[in-house]
Amino acid sequence: MESSDAIIARCLALHPKLIDLSLDRIRALLARMHAPERRLPPVIHVAGTNGKGSTIAFMRAILEAAGLRVHVYTSPHLVRFHERIRLGAVGGGAFVPEDELAAVLRRTETLNAGAPITVFEITTAAAFALFAEHPADVLLLEVGLGGRFDATNVVDAPACAVIASIGYDHAEHLGTTLTAIAGEKAGIVKRGRPLVVAPQEHDEADAALRERAETLGASPAWIGGQDFGVHAERGRLVYQDESGLLDLPVPRLPGRHQFGNAATAIAAIRAAGFGDLEAGIYERGLREADWPGRLQRLSRGRLAALAPEGAEVWLDGGHNADGGRAIAAALADIEERSPAPLVLVAAMLSTKNADAFLGNFKGLAREVVCVPMPSQMAARPPEELAAAAERAGLRATVAPGIEAALAATRDTTFERPPRILICGSLYLAGEVLALNGTPPT
Repeated sequence: MESSDAIIARCLALHPKLIDLSLDRIRALLARMHAPERRLPPVIHVAGTNGKGSTIAFMRAILEAAGLRVHVYTSPHLVRFHERIRLGAVGGGAFVPEDELAAVLRRTETLNAGAPITVFEITTAAAFALFAEHPADVLLLEVGLGGRFDATNVVDAPACAVIASIGYDHAEHLGTTLTAIAGEKAGIVKRGRPLVVAPQEHDEADAALRERAETLGASPAWIGGQDFGVHAERGRLVYQDESGLLDLPVPRLPGRHQFGNAATAIAAIRAAGFGDLEAGIYERGLREADWPGRLQRLSRGRLAALAPEGAEVWLDGGHNADGGRAIAAALADIEERSPAPLVLVAAMLSTKNADAFLGNFKGLAREVVCVPMPSQMAARPPEELAAAAERAGLRATVAPGIEAALAATRDTTFERPPRILICGSLYLAGEVLALNGTPPT
């Protein structure tokens, strides 16, 4: 039987561009597939620059704690494509099995009949077919890129649209201003349907999202910082909206930025009509949420064993300025509680703003060890990344790979075991998890 990887590789040849934002091609294909997008369970549709995946992870953990069957669609994957499609089941879902994935991809490819279509569009259509065929109570649907012309935006009446934090990224597709980027992301908002907007870091994006909500008459429209909010109090997390307060544990996912993502997840669950849940269910969800490659502690595995004895090894796929700011703030909090020299092991794509990302770590990181990503044609040469680190005020060196970078830390004298953060790209995060022998499950 032909593998799903082989089919996906063949589908890459159906369009000359990897990204070509449009809804026409996927709509035509879905029509030939008897419109699976109209047979989905209630959809919570999530767009944004940063925090989409974490918000979905919180929602999944909460809804599964409530006993619901939760389908999940996210991208990109870290190690295997199957991570993008989680099929819901009582007691917790699982990644789509290989036989089912290969079968639905073959059917979808046959129905497409060689027509031009991007690989994300054809695989999204296949995912919709799976979600329509498997009963579930809810589908958590993450936008691939942007929102307005993203392939997932064929869903006409979501139970709720969610806009996570907006920042600068993918300027070549979404625009160079926060107003333009927010406008593209807000393309998933549907007239008269519920909307939740996460607390925004940038006033320009916040204003654009509020205007879009008012123009479309989103109902209800829950705006972070206005209609719901969250704050830490005596080691707990206090969530508040018009229904009252929830006294909750600090989320399992580390970093203060996760407070806002957790609040957005709770607001979305309530706005979508799933909110009549006991406080204990929300508590269990925050304690159990898991999102690999986002400030993930690697406490075991082949790569973790290469670090100096007693060292901490962390992994995060953040790659833009706001993502770097959140990671740096989280590490500063950890440093305050448990001081240790911070070493970055970094790789980035040439399309990302390395100066803006690395500038967040000035005064926090001792050095940056820059490594290549041979699997990515658009990877920034490590020498260029080292130059960006030095422009950001950081000491930088170059290593031939992750293993060499980690091994080099064993030859460096530190006053105490270091804290090592591998960062700069989700592709790098995927390579690390594969090499470490700890892929997502």
